Amino acid sequence: MENLFKNKKILVTGGTGSIGSEIVRHLLKFAPAVIRIFDIDEEGQFYFTNELTAYSNARFLIGDVRNKERLRLAMRDIDIVFHAAALKHVPLCEYNPFEAIETNILGTQNVISAAIEQNVRNVIVISSDKATEPINVMGATKLLAERLVVGASAYSHGKTGPLLSCVRFGNVINSRGSIVPLVIRQIQKGGPVTITDPGMSRFIMSIQEAVRLLFSTLELMQGGEVFILKMSAFRVIELIEVLIEELAPKFGFKKQEILIKHIGRRSGERNHEILMTEIESETALELKDMYILIPTAEFPFLGVKYIYKGAKPLVRKHAIVSRDINQISKAELKKILLKEKIL
Repeated sequence: MENLFKNKKILVTGGTGSIGSEIVRHLLKFAPAVIRIFDIDEEGQFYFTNELTAYSNARFLIGDVRNKERLRLAMRDIDIVFHAAALKHVPLCEYNPFEAIETNILGTQNVISAAIEQNVRNVIVISSDKATEPINVMGATKLLAERLVVGASAYSHGKTGPLLSCVRFGNVINSRGSIVPLVIRQIQKGGPVTITDPGMSRFIMSIQEAVRLLFSTLELMQGGEVFILKMSAFRVIELIEVLIEELAPKFGFKKQEILIKHIGRRSGERNHEILMTEIESETALELKDMYILIPTAEFPFLGVKYIYKGAKPLVRKHAIVSRDINQISKAELKKILLKEKIL
């Protein structure tokens, strides 16, 4: 890692968010020349500035990825870009599709264009499992963001411009606005805890795993790929039950007092997430801890041989759906929550 980041100039968009801020914290361990923390969230910038007062190489830039000129300035002399800025909440994107398009699609296009103009070396764009066979605005915008990355790779492919790749995340546990902090607040108030559908399942990853995937991507990327961490899945109702059992007494309630209320699926929400489609699996490569979707099927003219040490084609071509893989138990969920210092 030190060889990747030491003395490098790095830009993190969405740099004060859950993922972006953790990227920054990890990067600071490897002595980069500078990290530019780019975010429109003024309050987030204020608090993160105070957290990082000991680091003279941290620079805080107020800016919106919708503003291409601001991105051009932010990317001057930059070596690596981690693009974490996004609108990510499904219901909000459903009700505000114009805004989701402006940030998630046009914002990503602005990041790519500015990186090409400023001769950035590597660009990694964060996507979501909701981009796979999307049924909502958020997923559709993330799918198009992935396609922008693949398409832009055809222009340069590291010869006259940056290498560009995506990472596809699942549910990042305890990230801002995710289910865990919501349920904790509901328990703290004495309930009820709301669930949209008791049969719902999701893929799970920690913020630490998310950052490791990003950094591994930087080591492996050849341009145009989508990298997907191999993740466990869980039933949302069981996560809620574990949180109630463990946290209700800490907030002065008996676990029986915290009711679970079914409110029905929200607009754009599906019961089970898809990490990779069957069609994608036909050309995917597999490593011990991740899948790699290579773009040669869509862009054979790239002329790149995608070779990764230890990678093999999938033995069985199939979609990877949160409902169909072995879901972790409540005991395993508890271990994860303890490890993440949530309980």
